[in-house]
Amino acid sequence: MDRFSFLNAAHTEFFAQLYDQYLENPDSVEPSWRSFFQGFDFGMTTYNDENPVNYIANVASGAVESTLVSEKLQKEFNVLKLVDGYRSRGHLFTKTNPVRERRASAPTLDIENFGLSAADLDTVFDAAKVIKIQPCSLRKIVEHLDTIYCQHIGVEYMYIRIPEVVGWIQNKLGVNDNKPNFSSDEKKAILNKLNQAVSFENFLHTKYVGQKRFSLEGGESIIPALDALIEKAAEKGVEQFVMGMAHRGRLNVLANIFGKSTQDIFGEFDGKDYDQEYFDGDVKYHLGLTADKVTSTGKKININLAPNPSHLETVGAVIEGITRAKQDKYFSDDFSKVLPIAVHGDAAIAGQGILYEIVQMAQLDGYKTGGTIHIVINNQVGFTTNYLDARSSKYCTDVAKVTLSPVLHVNADDAEAVVHAMSFALDFRMQFGHDVFIDLLGYRKYGHNEGDEPRFTQPVLYKIIAKHQNPRDIYAAKLLAEGVIDADFVKSIETTYKQDLDDNLQASRKKDLTIITPFMKNEWQGFQQVTDTQMLQKVDTSFPKEGLTAIANVICNLPSDKKFISKIEKLINDRKTMFFETNKLDWAMAEHLAYGSLLKEGYNVRISGQDVERGTFSHRHAVVKVEDSEEEVTLLNNLEGKNGKFNIFNSLLSEYGVLGFDYGYALASPNTLTIWEAQFGDFSNGAQIMIDQYISCGEDKWNNQNGIVLLLPHGYEGQGAEHSSARMERYLQLCARQNMFVADCTTPANFYHLLRRQMKTTFRKPLIVFTPKSLLRDPRVVSTVEEFAIGSFQETFDDESVNKADVKTLVFCTGKFYYDITAEREINGRKDVAVVRIEQLFPLPIEQLKAIIAKYPNADDYVWAQEEPKNMGAYSYMLMNFDLVKWRLASLKAYAAPAAGSYTRAKRRQADAIRMVFDKNLFR
Repeated sequence: MDRFSFLNAAHTEFFAQLYDQYLENPDSVEPSWRSFFQGFDFGMTTYNDENPVNYIANVASGAVESTLVSEKLQKEFNVLKLVDGYRSRGHLFTKTNPVRERRASAPTLDIENFGLSAADLDTVFDAAKVIKIQPCSLRKIVEHLDTIYCQHIGVEYMYIRIPEVVGWIQNKLGVNDNKPNFSSDEKKAILNKLNQAVSFENFLHTKYVGQKRFSLEGGESIIPALDALIEKAAEKGVEQFVMGMAHRGRLNVLANIFGKSTQDIFGEFDGKDYDQEYFDGDVKYHLGLTADKVTSTGKKININLAPNPSHLETVGAVIEGITRAKQDKYFSDDFSKVLPIAVHGDAAIAGQGILYEIVQMAQLDGYKTGGTIHIVINNQVGFTTNYLDARSSKYCTDVAKVTLSPVLHVNADDAEAVVHAMSFALDFRMQFGHDVFIDLLGYRKYGHNEGDEPRFTQPVLYKIIAKHQNPRDIYAAKLLAEGVIDADFVKSIETTYKQDLDDNLQASRKKDLTIITPFMKNEWQGFQQVTDTQMLQKVDTSFPKEGLTAIANVICNLPSDKKFISKIEKLINDRKTMFFETNKLDWAMAEHLAYGSLLKEGYNVRISGQDVERGTFSHRHAVVKVEDSEEEVTLLNNLEGKNGKFNIFNSLLSEYGVLGFDYGYALASPNTLTIWEAQFGDFSNGAQIMIDQYISCGEDKWNNQNGIVLLLPHGYEGQGAEHSSARMERYLQLCARQNMFVADCTTPANFYHLLRRQMKTTFRKPLIVFTPKSLLRDPRVVSTVEEFAIGSFQETFDDESVNKADVKTLVFCTGKFYYDITAEREINGRKDVAVVRIEQLFPLPIEQLKAIIAKYPNADDYVWAQEEPKNMGAYSYMLMNFDLVKWRLASLKAYAAPAAGSYTRAKRRQADAIRMVFDKNLFR
């Protein structure tokens, strides 16, 4: 048995738990186990130097010699090992691959590997009761186990550590021997959806030869499975579905699940222009759709397929955010009513790191969505890469084990098995609110796209695929043999469906333009799309002083019946002093007043990111902890009369996944101020795909507005390369065509108005804010209560401290560098230098800058000053967009890294840049 030592770990802990349960209440243990435990008295009398629990474990593992227990009892335990072997390893021996031979696994499930032999096949064993059948021969036990675990559905679940969940799965698998039991009508419905899937692909293949469509052929059984999933979920009370998927099969899903007009799809294939001018659109297999649908039983449901770019798995994070936003808004007391469905490719789910981040969010308070059904359309090849080169793990779905989620591996040729597995997945999600994975093993009929030649890289595989029947024809033959359909049934439904496609094709070609249906239109009623000119219009963001006072009274007073550490008490008292005595409010107060005022006005606030509750720089303290119990206290939630909800969540150590989630949240909840804060500004580098492919261009590509706010700490304080720059240049390079706001504020009040403006407009744009670090506690960086109460966001600040006629040098800058320049000006007594702050970099307030320049009649030296190196910061952006005057640059020379690691060197370089502001002879 040493060669098969894996069997010795056959959940002996489970046996021990059962024995404890037996000792406490024998009747609570199923009869077969009760009889086993009753027989242990004999064993204990001969092997009594261990406690009973260890003894049971040793018997189960084989550590106790067979002479110490009856031979029959030992055989019973061997049968239990056999059962455990099938449960643990049966998935390795399934018939789930339609076009390839499985890789051999060892040891096998042969009975000899479990201390049994052919001589035992006709022996009756009580252990059969463990698999919910009456005592029967070993032969029948093996047949039963093989039927459940080794046919067209292989199940992985024995790594799950919760006995209740394991027991539920085992009971579920035992129903009808883990085989479907559909009525004739249900079988015809499956065949009808399979026909739609197959016929749709065939039609496109003949009408649009060689065009990319990322065909579903080889995985068509997902269409009846999704149809059945939505129907059954609606019966269980699910009201909204949020789905994200890769390219492959998207057009088929849009047409045959979401009901997208095939006329519109054909228009996209014909390459017509769009019916709207203000967006550029995207390729057809990136587009999404929202639809209201009525199920076959009359249930009204809302279904959403999110658009996504070529970085496929990014959409997994986005749909989780969309789902959570819908749950928070409509079903905060029952998350099960919104169901996220993530459809992956096998290469992507195994190779893309964001999947790990998404999976790790699944049970966290700020990000959980009540369980996601993950479906892998497993082509067994990624682009041209064989699965053996695509991962180190056994299965592409092994990431599921991170959260102990069950996995069902299913043969995509067996449509009934696929639908059955989907039903299992839904029941599991609804029962436990936990993720579940379905690995749909099929193939890809053509290359990565229909123009590729797959035989270049997989010649043997594609010889097999070329001869392989499609799932519809396989299933039709099965139903014909069963007498469910006659020989003309498939031809009839195929002809009808293809005629409908042909009619729509002809109708489509009479139209001049392609119509793009908006995504989640209902959520965005009342919001308009605007130009950059409209983005620069002033928005009233004032809030009455008495209202601010009421908010301050709440956020400046800790509960008197709870004890907090002295530093928290001092911090909160300091806030009270600054508001009610000195009238000098800092950055943290600006934040809290902005959030509090929006909550009073009925807007929600959601803040997410690493350590955001306290704040990386210990300035926010939106959540404070009771000293002895660590009970969390969120003062903003104590506001009386607030009509909005305030939520702030420390995230896992993720940027990519979390920003994707929060982008999705903002996409579905335009009346929530949704903020993601980077721990340091450049940490957003880890989420660059979300920024490049969603935030900066989602409205242009998919017609989706989004009000996500990114807070990116930025400023050169000698903290090295990674803790200085938020890479301002990257965001500014992405700015164009009214796509987002980019701001770098210098006063708490202006930051307050900026946050309020984000909600008070009749449109939504992403907002990128370069937030301070050292300025959070700088005594110069304060605002009065009156500056909060009145006014609006200021895109620019003129220099009101100088006599404008005396000014010869007019300096333009943004952010923290303003304070460094003005400090040097004061030291040098330079009254001929004025410093203008540009608080909003995009859209650039050109008209305001023109008016400011006109106020300085004697200025002849114009400077753009920045603390970032020449090849970073806003310099290149200003070169392209600020041509009102001929100006010179005051900055560091170009560097590869954003800042020096040496504090001394960094401060010396910054001093050089400041000197350049005042001495044009130092211009580089």
